[in-house]
Order: sequence, then C-alpha cells, then structure tokens
Amino acid sequence: MSYTAAVITVSDKGYRGEREDTSGPNLCRLLKERGYEVKRSALVPDDMDMIKAELVNCADVLGIALILTTGGTGFSPRDITPEATLAVVERPTPGIPEAMRAESMKITPRGCLSRSAAGIRGCSLIVNLPGSKKAAEENLMAVLGPIAHGLEMLLGEGSADCAGTEK
Repeated sequence: MSYTAAVITVSDKGYRGEREDTSGPNLCRLLKERGYEVKRSALVPDDMDMIKAELVNCADVLGIALILTTGGTGFSPRDITPEATLAVVERPTPGIPEAMRAESMKITPRGCLSRSAAGIRGCSLIVNLPGSKKAAEENLMAVLGPIAHGLEMLLGEGSADCAGTEK
C-alpha cells in the first residue's frame, strides 16, 4: 500500500541559504523509491513555533501519513526538533527512535547522542531523523519496514477514526 509523506528539514543555515540541504532531498528520493507519495517538503529554521506549525500543517491540514524531520536532534542549544515534535504529538512512539539509536550504535558510538523522538498526531506518524544525509538515511532504513506496518495499522480499515484519510 502506498502512503503520503512529507519531509521537513530543520536547519538555521539551510533556511538562511548558507548550507545546501542534502538530507531532505535524499529522504524524498528514498521514500519515492519505496512507493511513498511525497506531497510536501519544507525547510524551516530551528524555531519552536515554526517547526510546530509545519508539523501541524502536514498532519492536520494536509493529512499526510508519514512526516519525517531531518535535523535539530543533537546537543546544540538550537537543536529543538524533538521538543517541538513532542509538543504536537498525541501519542509518543518511543520504540522507533530506540530502534534507530540501536542501529546507529552499530555504526558509531555517537549514535547514543541522538535525541530523536517520534509519535502519532491524529492519523499521522511523525519521526525525527538526524541532520546529516548519511545518518538520516541509515536511521530511516533501520525502521522503514516497521513504519510501513505501523501506518497500515494506523490508517487501515480497522481504524474508523482515520477512515477517509489520504493514503
């Protein structure tokens, strides 16, 4: 089954045009190759209100099934993507970032430093990924199979609350 997706890059430098966003376009490509319909991509600064507004727009207005963020998950004082995500989700899904960190630890001991979060808002699953192209791809590929099953459960016929949501 094919689902809709959005990719939101969170980067002050990218937003100001000081750094090229390679992570966001790469995630869009990976999703499309796996049958997702990428309906939105956006680039926002590390700003709590702007991140939250973009997440809410993708979930509530556009009805997108899978919303990925890339960037803002580290230790820098401006890295607030997980906090913005947790402020808008209704049901956290901690197993997704736990699985990503476990896979990252097989590649680098610094994988434990990721503060990624994930959760459900309405009929949308929001997942935070690291900002680097390589790490974002590795993290996504570690959980994309289980995410597809989760979306099937979230948006499947057995879920009356999500009936009619775009897939």
